[in-house]
Amino acid sequence: MDRQRSGNENVGSDREVQRLNQVYDGYARDPGMAARWSDANAGNRAMAAERWQVLVAMLEEHNLLPPDGCPVLDVGCGSGIWLQQFEDLGAAPDQLWGVDLLAERIANARTLHPTYHLNQANAERLEFPNEFFGLVIVSTLFSSILEPSMAQAVAQEVERVLRPGGAVIWYDIRYISPRNRAVRPLGVEQVRSLFPTLELQIRPLTLLPPISRRLGRATPVLYPVLARCRPFRSHLCGLLLKPAIRQENSARS
Repeated sequence: MDRQRSGNENVGSDREVQRLNQVYDGYARDPGMAARWSDANAGNRAMAAERWQVLVAMLEEHNLLPPDGCPVLDVGCGSGIWLQQFEDLGAAPDQLWGVDLLAERIANARTLHPTYHLNQANAERLEFPNEFFGLVIVSTLFSSILEPSMAQAVAQEVERVLRPGGAVIWYDIRYISPRNRAVRPLGVEQVRSLFPTLELQIRPLTLLPPISRRLGRATPVLYPVLARCRPFRSHLCGLLLKPAIRQENSARS
């Protein structure tokens, strides 16, 4: 699908791509950022485990766990950890695809996962056929894009490559991050404006990371208790479902 973009949109997109490269280069150079997200922290492990448990249950409910022949795409795939989780569930490696804006992240992901299809790409222009993927992952993707026209273009591409009956896996922040002004929160209405034709099944999840990461050895006990408090849930998580094509019954009585 070829979309015509105005000169003003291209300028905004190019500027946003440059900003994103600078932001993620800064993340890579900041040892504090790596420590903040380290798997050595019990709170980070608890957040990831809760998120995955919820999503697997939702995918099972909608019969969307990827069988053979159901390609999965991660937009903004980073190191490929989401795709690895789907392989652990039984997805064939050659059905796992990832794109990322940053060449360094793709190079690292290819080292870790040489059997996946991983490519550097601007998600405003995904080089895939229409309706190719059964699942498309967008984890903390749209909160990173501050330029509205770019966010809308990425959303349109995500929906274009998603099969009828498939789903976008959504996970992103719903609160302002006081320690990171390079991102923006998205509420339910913002998600709906990006994907107006999809059915939203998303809900607040994830105990606020600044709390989660300070629980230490008490994490297994305190995390599930504190995470029950809705105002303490920092993200929205769930599925954006694309309607299946309705087939008319040819047999008329």
